Amino acid sequence: MKKTLVLVMLVMAIVVVAAFGFTACNKEDNTEKTPVVKVVDVKLTSEEYAFCVNKSNTELLAKVNEYIALIKSNGTYDEILNHNMNSASSPVLVESAPEGTANALVVVTEAGFPPFEAMRGQYFIGIDMEIAKGLATYLNRPLVIKSIDFDGIFSVVEAGNADIGMAGITVTDERKQIITFSETYYDSAQVVIAKNGDTLFNECTKEADVVEVLKNLPAGTKVGVQNGTTGYLYVVGDESLGFDGYSNITYKGYATVALAVQDMLNGNIDYVIADEAPAKKIADNMNKF
Repeated sequence: MKKTLVLVMLVMAIVVVAAFGFTACNKEDNTEKTPVVKVVDVKLTSEEYAFCVNKSNTELLAKVNEYIALIKSNGTYDEILNHNMNSASSPVLVESAPEGTANALVVVTEAGFPPFEAMRGQYFIGIDMEIAKGLATYLNRPLVIKSIDFDGIFSVVEAGNADIGMAGITVTDERKQIITFSETYYDSAQVVIAKNGDTLFNECTKEADVVEVLKNLPAGTKVGVQNGTTGYLYVVGDESLGFDGYSNITYKGYATVALAVQDMLNGNIDYVIADEAPAKKIADNMNKF
């Protein structure tokens, strides 16, 4: 009898402890997460994005420009832009047909540049990818998307191994020597990404303020950029774009902006310079975890 009573009491104690532990483990954590990175909200440049096609493919160029005009006039472009800029919106999943599909519209991109292009499992998402999907439908062609390094896009299109490059591409005179640009569809700018605790840019309200801070950084300050992008040209200098560059800054190139930001958080570089929309999207994503 005593043994039975002790056993019952023991079981009840275990149930109470287990229930308490379960409740404690599942208690909602309302602690606000401290951001790890921030974007200096000052535009350093003024740029325009466009798609690129082979110089000889004038028929495709005309159709691309026709489609850009159509989606801007009927509200489709604004809808694509708005839901991709809104982190609460569910992304539209864009599927690529297998390589070698007959009569396919072959698009090359660099799928690490949200909100313009990124991957969600086996699917592509982002502004450019949705436009690519709509363009392929408009042309009545299957869509094949290939993700490659950004700085390889132009040579691939020039060689005729892809129909169009769609990767948040800034229009430059140097690139015009290799490929032809469509009508522009988005205005962009370069910005600085810093660790959240960094205070150097706190008083900056205009471009000249940020430039002054960048010019006075200690010699050898390391800044990450995505290879082949305008961010790279901004740091090293480019006469055709009016960029003087920074002799005191040592740049380090990365395949994607996200890799550069992660390396900054790891303490290997000091800052990142990148396009504004991707910079903000990547910062938002990293600050969630």
